[in-house]
Amino acid sequence: MSTAQTVLLGAIAGSTIFLGLPLGRMRSTGRSLRCFLNGLSAGILVFLLFDILEHAVEPLDEAVKEAAWGHLAGVAALFVGGFAIGLLGLLYVGKLTRRPAKVSPGPGAMAVAETLEVRSQALRVGMSIAVGIGLHNFSEGLAIGQAAHADEISLAVLLVVGFALHNATEGFGIVGPLAAAGERASWRWLALAGAIGGGPTFLGTIIGTRFTSEFVFVAFLALAAGAILYVVGELLAAGRRMSWEITLWGILAGFLAGLATELIVVAAGA
Repeated sequence: MSTAQTVLLGAIAGSTIFLGLPLGRMRSTGRSLRCFLNGLSAGILVFLLFDILEHAVEPLDEAVKEAAWGHLAGVAALFVGGFAIGLLGLLYVGKLTRRPAKVSPGPGAMAVAETLEVRSQALRVGMSIAVGIGLHNFSEGLAIGQAAHADEISLAVLLVVGFALHNATEGFGIVGPLAAAGERASWRWLALAGAIGGGPTFLGTIIGTRFTSEFVFVAFLALAAGAILYVVGELLAAGRRMSWEITLWGILAGFLAGLATELIVVAAGA
């Protein structure tokens, strides 16, 4: 498989994230549906978190089995550091970029300010989800590129199919908080979120065809895990404010959607 063909496969796998993003253009719907979509987003991310941690911990397990203590120390340091940066980085970036809503004084000004803050927060959370997914998708791109570089063509194609399915559900995960807050994102915002979330698959594929690094793989997975855990906390907090019961149903649906795409990949032999 040529480099151009491999890169094309990576682009296809990353681009399916755009399939779910138009949901962010939905006009304000009923509170129950908005709450369910928020939970759906959280459920998809919870499954993604489990999937990421499973792959990120594998190199640590192998190092322990082989008693490669020096290698273990290096990989563990990257895992812990990456997870901490991903988890706490979004917190402090959010504090630095948060600006109070400016509204003209008068009757109802406080309610308007609160509404604007909720919608602004939804946009920040949605973009944070895109960042976390992008970090994860970079590692997926590495896997595609490395499989193609090793002439494991059938594996590379199966990885593309599987990751494309995953990314299709991840688009819903990004815009879930927007739907919950009644925020109708602009096409420009959706395009940027899609590029941040899906573009790294393309970039990772290019790099994966050039070299293989377990350290880079673990670092990006750990960053993604930390970022996604932070965002899940934000989504669950919003769900509790609206309806915990409906949120849990949404989480269940989102988790099962993620599981279904994973099982399809496994059934295909990837």
